[in-house]
Order: sequence, then structure tokens, then C-alpha cells
Amino acid sequence: MDELKGFLRQAGQEFLNAAGDAAMGAAKEVVGSVINEIFVKKEAETKRVLPSIKNMRVLGETNAGLGHNVDVQDYESLLNGCLASGSLFEDPLFPASNESLMFSRRPDRHIEWLRPHEIVEDPQFFVEGFSRFDVQQGELGDCWLLAATANLTQESNLFFRVIPPEQSFQENYAGIFHFRFWQYGKWVDVIIDDRLPTYRGELLYMHSAEKNEFWSALLEKAYAKLHGSYEALKGGTTCEAMEDFTGGVSEWYDLKEAPDNLFTILQKGAERSSMMGCSIEADPNVLEAETPQGLIRGHAYSITKVCLIDIVTPNRQGKIPMIRMRNPWGNEAEWNGPWSDSSPEWRYIPEEQKTEIGLTFDRDGEFWMSFQDFLNYFDRVEICNLSPDSFSQKSDDYQQNGKRKWEMSMYEGEWTPGVTAGGCRNFLETFWHNPQYIITLVDPDEEDEEGHCTVIVALMQKNRRSKRNMGMECLTIGFAIYSLTDHDLQNRPQGINFFKYKSSVGRSPHFINTREVCARFKLPPGHYLIVPSTFDPNEEGEFIIRVFSETKNNMEENDDHVGYGGHADDVVPAIPSPRPTDPQKDSLRRLFDSIAGKDQEVDWMELKLILDHSMKDDLPKAIEYSRFQANNAFETQAAGMGGEDSGNACGLLALICGPFLKGTPFENQLGAGDQSSKPLIENNPTINRPIVDETHGFSKDVCRSMVAMLDADKSGKLGFEEFEALLSDIAKWKAIFKQYDTDNSGRISGFQLREALKSAGYHLNNRVLNALGHRYGSRDGKIAFDDFLMCAVKIKTYIEIFKERDAEKNETATFTLEEWIERTIYS
Repeated sequence: MDELKGFLRQAGQEFLNAAGDAAMGAAKEVVGSVINEIFVKKEAETKRVLPSIKNMRVLGETNAGLGHNVDVQDYESLLNGCLASGSLFEDPLFPASNESLMFSRRPDRHIEWLRPHEIVEDPQFFVEGFSRFDVQQGELGDCWLLAATANLTQESNLFFRVIPPEQSFQENYAGIFHFRFWQYGKWVDVIIDDRLPTYRGELLYMHSAEKNEFWSALLEKAYAKLHGSYEALKGGTTCEAMEDFTGGVSEWYDLKEAPDNLFTILQKGAERSSMMGCSIEADPNVLEAETPQGLIRGHAYSITKVCLIDIVTPNRQGKIPMIRMRNPWGNEAEWNGPWSDSSPEWRYIPEEQKTEIGLTFDRDGEFWMSFQDFLNYFDRVEICNLSPDSFSQKSDDYQQNGKRKWEMSMYEGEWTPGVTAGGCRNFLETFWHNPQYIITLVDPDEEDEEGHCTVIVALMQKNRRSKRNMGMECLTIGFAIYSLTDHDLQNRPQGINFFKYKSSVGRSPHFINTREVCARFKLPPGHYLIVPSTFDPNEEGEFIIRVFSETKNNMEENDDHVGYGGHADDVVPAIPSPRPTDPQKDSLRRLFDSIAGKDQEVDWMELKLILDHSMKDDLPKAIEYSRFQANNAFETQAAGMGGEDSGNACGLLALICGPFLKGTPFENQLGAGDQSSKPLIENNPTINRPIVDETHGFSKDVCRSMVAMLDADKSGKLGFEEFEALLSDIAKWKAIFKQYDTDNSGRISGFQLREALKSAGYHLNNRVLNALGHRYGSRDGKIAFDDFLMCAVKIKTYIEIFKERDAEKNETATFTLEEWIERTIYS
């Protein structure tokens, strides 16, 4: 960075000195300050980004999607290396330092990182197995994580998937441990060393009631590494951690507006091993304040049992709905109302029933409540419904335990500004550009009297918590569900008219800036369209959308099929044939002859001269500057994109210094003067070739790609027939572009790209459109005319390369690596 800064400063200074001090005195100061400001911002941004990138490199061998240049830590390799060398592992990606503790400030005291054998004499990974009582809260405000961890201990299959049990402080100990977490559709392996933050010899954060038991403290450290720091775990919902432990999908309910069948929902969740938690609204004036009933506000409790309990009184007998909960503090802070420990109500419960539910009266933070008291005193309940792959054991074992499974479908997607980030239904013109998904429900729930299907839809945005140190917060997200007829199924995707005249049959309860938004629905069998979106258009983000149902569901993306051509009405009509008539062909021939020279071929530079001259009015309008103002600022009036992608230092200096060069001898050197009066070709007497100004007009890349598209012999040049075919394509693409460029700005909205390319006969899906938007879109989501041509050229070229090898016409082509590189690198 420093070397690059020095080089650019020196180059800029030398250029300004050459231009003359008298003319450039004011410009020097502006250029210097602008360049310095750019680098100061870039350095600050890099310092923020690097810690996040470093911590993104921790994910283990089961991870995908991080790219091929990521250093993947492999547990077995690192363990064996440490055992062979006799050394203890020290994690370079999550060091024992303050940056692993906090990102917003420094600790208020000296924190010492100690290994377990430096804290106690006989450290153990597990002491007499594991239980929810091994989870005790420390100084970190992550009770949400503790509540989920306590729930995790209730199911050994889940527990051992997250916490591999073969780890030990005795056998093959090398100071290295690993844990597995679900992250956005994949299980990842997170490796840590066992140095833990302590103060005065005591663990600072999560710990076990047994002083020499360390699985819970190490689990918390691995989770902190996954998200960048311990501080990143401050504040969260039990749902989030429960999902990361299971790969399940979470939903939550406001108990003051609870549905009538909530107890049934909780029971069904318990039948499917769902992890559940609850909480009471926090007192804004008191942190984790205790109520007169012994409950803690703003604190996450785990629900450890939901059942109907037999009750026998002198007057009647029956069943009462009950819930068992646990305070993660694991102390005497317990519910003291009816059905609390040793309360008189328990005398009406038969002894065999007490044994069956495992009733104890220890002061351990665990207690029972009636369901009605639960509704009265708690404010929120969270349920994490497990996916079919949440268990590492065989599904047969799962079924033998009397547990049922949810059926699940999942898709990954992204919102790209100007392309697929259409915003919510309030923005009708762009809403239909959001990704769309179809779910098909066939069989109703087994026990549903109305013949409906239970459906849980969950929309999760990706990688937000781990980027909090970069100032990235969650987007405001939600979704809508629409019913589809058989006729609707023929449209891929659904267009604006569908949403104009169709009402949703379901939607997310809120558009909310949390990691995930989720809702449960009862829908009759049929076809449904789900549209996930951010609240505002043009917000960038990645997401996964999952659908859970009690019976089988089918899910697919409602998107166009990638290809060329199709039905005649797929292409916008009334575009005249661009093929020239004979008089036009004669003119075209004369133009070609005047440019091509003796070899009778046109290369990319000659093509650029023709296009720049003949289509200068179609390119984005250049940026114009007002006169230098008295307050040392200048205003810009941008009528287009000009200069944004000039791609070299002279273009940058022209952009900055243009206002100061008007009327000076240096005006033309930087291209600040009027270009319209220049002749099409300026001959250089030395080499007798045209001089091409690469900083203006069509870029050299688009010109080269146009030549390559029709250059069958790969000579780098076009003969007349190829030249004629190219201009024919360009004329067609220009006519299409003009239909969408209604304000004659030389740019169209990225949201129009799908329809514009479809008018040219190209069918593209969201993934291809997102790639085009990232590659050719401007910051404001616009596509310039020359970039639109580049899109069309690239798509046509790649489709033709593919079709040449698709001999069986089954959308499969085979290339050797050499062939693929050779074919694509020239295009």
C-alpha cells in the first residue's frame, strides 16, 4: 500500500510539474489532497476488513464457498503435527490477544490467557458425562448462547455432532480442539487452541459448575472465533445459536398474542426434538432485573420439557399442560410461584408420574410452571425446528426413539443492486425482479382436520454477525407468499402484472433487521410462490431460504432457462432487420476499405475508431464541470458515467484537473477539450497507423471482444463479411437499447437488463444476471450502452462456444482444460 501510494504521488507530482506551476498551482493542492484522502480511506477500510478476512479463514475441511486461496485448517493434520513435534498448538488465526476479545475497545483490566492445566491440576473435557448444568454464565452478555447450549445437552446425537467426543486432556493431548457449527447450509469445522481468557486465575466467560471441566468454555471460544471475537457474541437470540448448533429453522412467538394452538406447536416441537427457549422483556432501567416471582428480565431461559401431566385431586382428575425451564445461571434464581420446587401443588401428582418426568427439587436453576403461568409471566418463546440432517446418526435410530422429522427444502440466493434487489411490495416496479421460488405441497398433515399443510418459511441473511467489526449491520428483510394456478406456472419468472393483480396469501410477520425472519402457515395443498426481499430496493446481500413442512414438499427456483431463442413472442417485435440494403452495403464497403488498408481486415483499434465516431451520441454523456468556486470547491453536473471507468492515471487527472485547464496549452494533453471536432483518423507519418485514444469512447476490451466474437481463424482481425455481420448485431442491439433508454442518457437501469437481453433473444436466470450486474453495472445500478453491448457480446460468444461442443443437444459440453482456456481467454 505504501509503495503504491508513493508511486502515484510521485507520478502525479511529476505530471503536474511538467504541466507548469503557473497553470497548475491550484490543481496541485487539490490533486494531492484528493489522492491522500483516497488512500487514507482505503487504509482505514483495509484495517477494518483484514481482521474479518483473517477470521473467515478458520473454517475447516467441511466448509465450502470461501474460495480456493483460503487457508483451511485441518484438525487431524494439525494435531498429528503437534504430537510429532511435542509442541502445544497455538492458533495463528485466533491469537491469545485483545483483538480476539473485543473489536470496539480495549479490556478494562489485564486478561491472562491460560491453558486448562495452568488453571487446575486435573483438567477434563467431560466430568461424568455432560448435562445442562455444565453451562454457567460468565461476564460476557451471551446468555442467549448459554440457553442454546443447555438445550443442546438434551439430545446426545445433536451434542456430539457439535462437540466431537473423542477429545481429551489426557490421550493425544496437544492443546488443540475442534467443534462443528452449521453456517448457512453447510457444516464447518472450527479449530482452536485451549488458551482461555482468565482474570486472577478464574475463567472470565462461560464455564462449568465443575472447576476442572472445560468443554463448555472451549465451545464458547470456538463460537467466538467463528464470528471474529468474543465481543461479537454480545447480544443475540437463542434462535440464532440453536440454528448454528443444529442446522434447524427457528420461529418465535409473542406470548401476549400467542396462537390458540401454541401448546400443540410446542408439543409437536418436542416430538421432533426441537430446541426451545423463552424470555421476559428487559427492564430498560435495570440489567437482568429479578421479578418478585424469581424470574429474570432480559434473560434467556431454555425450555427442557413440554408435556401433559396427570393430576389427581380429591374432587377430580385429569391432565394439566406443563413446561419445564432452566435459568442458564444454574443457581437459586428460580420461579417461586405455583409448581415451583417443593410447592404444595406437587402433592396432587402421582409418584410414578414424578419419576417419569424426572422431577427434582435442587436449587439448580431448573423449575416447572403451568402453561397458563408461562403465558402470563413470559413474553417470548423461540423454537428451533430440526432439519433432517441435524443428526449425525442414522435416521433409523432417530425414528426408533419415537421422534418425527420435518421435511425440508433449501435454496441460496443473493440480492444484487440494480438487478435482483427489488425491495418489498411497496416498490411494485422493481419488486418482481427479486428472486422467486415455487413450493408444491401435495399431502396435508396427518392430523389436520381441515386437510391443510403446516409450512414454516425461514429467510436468513448471511455473514452479518462476523462483519460487525466492519460496521455491517443486518438488512431489513422479509418475504411474501402467493398462490399459483396451473396457468401461472408457465411464467418464469412472474412479471409485474402478476403482482399488480394478485394478493399474497401469507407473508413474514415483519420486515425486520435480524439475521432471520420466519413464520408458520397453514396452507391447502397446491403451488405457491415465495418472494424474499429487503425492505428497500438496491440493498446488497446474500441469503438462504428454507421451507419446512410436516409432509413432503417440492421447491424450485422460478427463473428463466438459460439459452438463446425460443418462441417468437419472447422477442420484442417491431425491431427492423439490421441487414443493410445494397446502397447501404456499398457505403459500408467504402468505409471498410478506407479503414482496413492493404490487408483488407479490421483489428480492434480500427473498429474502435469506427464505433467511437459513428456512435458517439449513444455513449453515456460525459461529466461536465462548473467553474472553480470561491470556497475552493467545485461542483459537478453528472449527466452520465463518463470518466468513471477510464482506467488510467491520465483519465483520473483529467477528471480532477479539468476545470483548471480550460484555455491553457495543456487542455488537449489531458483530453479536457472538446473531442467532437477531432477527425476520425489521425495518421502518424512514422508508422502510418491510426492513433487511437483509448481513454474515450468504447473501451478496448469491448472492441477486442467484438472482434473475437466473429474472428473464426483467431487472427485478431475481421474480414468484410465478419465486419458486416458484427455491425448487423450492433445495429440490432442498439435498437433494443434505445427502446429502454427512454431519457437518452446512454444508460439503462440494471433492472431492465433481463428484458433488454430477452428482446435480443437471450434467456438468462438470476445467477447470470447477478454476475453481469456485478461485472458491468455502475454504483447506481445502471448499465451503459457500451457495457450493454459487452453483455450481449459475451453471452452470444459463450453460448456459441458451448453449442459447438453440445453435439447431442442435451445441454452438456465437454472441454479439456487446455481447450476451455484457449476458447475463453481469447473471447
